[in-house]
Amino acid sequence: MKQYTAKNIFNIALAGHSGSGKTSLAEAMLYLCGGSDRLGKVSDGNTVLDFDAEEIKRKTSVQTCVAPLEWKNKKINIIDAPGLFDFEGGLYEAARAADSVLITVSGKSGVSVGTEKAVKAADKRGLTKIFFVNGLCDESSRFYRVFESLKASFGPSVCPVVVPYIVDGQADCYVNLLEYKAYKYIDGKINVVPLPDMGDRLEGLRTAICEAVAETSDEMFEKYFSGEDFTPEEIIVGVSQGVKNGSISPVFCGDALLTYGVEQLLNGLIWLAPNAEDKAGELAVDLDGEPVELSVNEDAAAAAVVFKTVADPFVGKLSYFKVISGKVGPDTQLINMRTGASEKISKVMTAKGKKLDDAPYIGAGDIGAAAKLSANTGDTLCAPVRKVILDGVDYPQPSLSMAVAPKNKGEEDKVAQGILKLSEEDPTIKYENNHETHQMIISGMGEQHLDVIVSKLKSKYGIDVVLSKPKVAYRETIRKSVKVQGRYKKQTGGHGQFGDVWIEFEPCGSESMEFAERVVGGAVPKGFFPAVEKGLRDSIAKGPLAGYPVVGLKATLYDGSYHPVDSSEMSFKTAASLAYKDGMPKADPVLLEPVGNLKTVVPGDNMGDIMGEITKRRGRVLGMNQADDNMQEIEAEVPQAEMSDFSTFVRQCTQGRGYFTFTFERYEETPRNIAEKVISEAAQ
Repeated sequence: MKQYTAKNIFNIALAGHSGSGKTSLAEAMLYLCGGSDRLGKVSDGNTVLDFDAEEIKRKTSVQTCVAPLEWKNKKINIIDAPGLFDFEGGLYEAARAADSVLITVSGKSGVSVGTEKAVKAADKRGLTKIFFVNGLCDESSRFYRVFESLKASFGPSVCPVVVPYIVDGQADCYVNLLEYKAYKYIDGKINVVPLPDMGDRLEGLRTAICEAVAETSDEMFEKYFSGEDFTPEEIIVGVSQGVKNGSISPVFCGDALLTYGVEQLLNGLIWLAPNAEDKAGELAVDLDGEPVELSVNEDAAAAAVVFKTVADPFVGKLSYFKVISGKVGPDTQLINMRTGASEKISKVMTAKGKKLDDAPYIGAGDIGAAAKLSANTGDTLCAPVRKVILDGVDYPQPSLSMAVAPKNKGEEDKVAQGILKLSEEDPTIKYENNHETHQMIISGMGEQHLDVIVSKLKSKYGIDVVLSKPKVAYRETIRKSVKVQGRYKKQTGGHGQFGDVWIEFEPCGSESMEFAERVVGGAVPKGFFPAVEKGLRDSIAKGPLAGYPVVGLKATLYDGSYHPVDSSEMSFKTAASLAYKDGMPKADPVLLEPVGNLKTVVPGDNMGDIMGEITKRRGRVLGMNQADDNMQEIEAEVPQAEMSDFSTFVRQCTQGRGYFTFTFERYEETPRNIAEKVISEAAQ
């Protein structure tokens, strides 16, 4: 593929609800442009973009994938994002590299949660939104119903450009409202046909276009609502400028599986969508935190952002990057602004699915890849002469955590290393080793996400693992004071062992144990105080009820006795532990459970269901706040033990719209029935 300048490069993210046909549309575009010699199908597992073994097996996208194509001397970089919510991180990767977002919408189901999420991701980065209503050759599709729902959901800026003429429930031809031409597919070939009589519907569609143009400027708004008609030139220029600046969202339609309407979409993209040069002026910050505007100029100092990483056990680490300014080629000297280290680039490549082709350089506004960099996703790579930091990728937080363990003992390190490698290419994967429960904890976006991780550990690294519900890190404490003696006496052949202490145990507000002494008269020499404290600190690691660490305990050494020959640090340490074992069961011990602060953001219609579920999970609702986009935030305190499957409930209840954060707050006494169950399980 030849080199293109920024004004001829279009970076388009493909997004939308799962099953709306994103990958099929990308295949149709590649096929029509000559980028692929066959029209691949997701169901057959032979598409250019869904090449990963997991994607072929599951027949759905699980990672972001890039493919460039050429259309009428323009280069379009397609960045195909997964539609499943469990792989939502891929949507934000695609949006970071794109200048526009092409959102596929099913002609049958219409606006879905995935549509809303794609629009939100585009709005967050200020990107142009373009809709493609797909699957119109299906008799159950309803384009005009879907179009009305798009306008109702996203406002008057939604503008029809290509619409179908429906005969017997199917699209008979496709009408370009800006060209005033109709196109029909006969034996798979596109033909210009006379404009059909669409009656009042045509006037309604032209009104929708005028409303969208009126939204582009105050001048146009005043003209339209004063009753004046727009000229054809004003409409065409208004739509073009409105799409480029993001104030108009054009709507195209067709059927990706049959490639119908895809030529019109490709023509519309290179005519209407902003090119890489149009999106010039990305802001970065310098080392002092001052804003710096970077121009899309190949002659400027290089600056690029890594938007995706692939960790392959054979090829190594592959970094996908977008060049914001300058050019990146072999031997280009770059600094990784996160680490401060130099990045050595031996060669740069363009990627088409899994196929990598060497390139002389990647210019400003273009997308490329390089192998064996130390950079992570979101890192800025820039020339040493101009050190700047670009925005990274803002990933959603994982919401489902499970304990992971190898099927074969002794492979714990291999599991940890494998997960860390996978988290390099998917930062929505989080891993921690919980030292309290002695479990490895893996967190992801949902059940399918974790299932893919398990499958990749097996296929990529040969590690079999099992997932289980994570243990809860309980605590124990006491509710009343006791005074007990700990006496250790052991006589052997030579010196014996003798230690004798009286200790008072009482509750306190400490997060661990407070040690004090008020020994008088030298009953216990000061030199043995540290040994007594050490014996107690070792003992509180296991409480008397279920073996959990003890907190909120004050231990005061107030009396005892010693032997001038047989007493030693070890004997007093042992005596202290005996006092602990004897005294703690008498001090009314109780089990404490971790309680966290839960903030759940859901649509207003789901408020009652979520609040009821929180109450069922022994939670306390603290209040409600208005969130963005007609969403409500519910704040509550909930025991951690009740949160393991909360993410699944929220997703099912809100159809994927809701999300939450959960942070540890404090420990509280566990209800008796729950405590009895925990204690009995610990005794097994």
